Amino acid sequence: MLVLGIDPGIATTGYGLVKVNNTGDPELVAYGVISTSATSSTSKRLLKLFEDLNQLIQRYEPTECAMEKLFFQKNIKTAMTVSEARGVIGLCVSLAGYEPAEYTPNEIKQAVTSNGNASKTQVQEMVKFILNMDETPKPDDAADALAIAICHLSHAQYHRLINQTD
Repeated sequence: MLVLGIDPGIATTGYGLVKVNNTGDPELVAYGVISTSATSSTSKRLLKLFEDLNQLIQRYEPTECAMEKLFFQKNIKTAMTVSEARGVIGLCVSLAGYEPAEYTPNEIKQAVTSNGNASKTQVQEMVKFILNMDETPKPDDAADALAIAICHLSHAQYHRLINQTD
């Protein structure tokens, strides 16, 4: 199983690809960000996000996709642009034939650190540990996307185990 984790944003969208290796452990495949220019119009930024994400999906052919749910934003303008980015991401992923799983920030933190209130630093350190990385993944958006992929792998493994007992 190869999971594409996505941390939505209009300026920066993080992505992380994590697979299950032969021993059943999570293994890093790739990570990074899709960045858009603040000087571009919103529609051009959303188009770039769509095109770059589409290229990632075609290049890596993940078996599943997961993204962070927009849970709460204090700044309404930020919430609106993140919502627009989430819509474009959902469209791109759906057109590629995936039904994206969605997780709240607390669900992601719980799955990665066993603490739903973990700090960003704690999540990044656990991502580094789980994926056996030499350095903490940067930028934050990419580290978050890797955490989302790890969260999804954890949930998928749980559901497989539950279904085996039926």
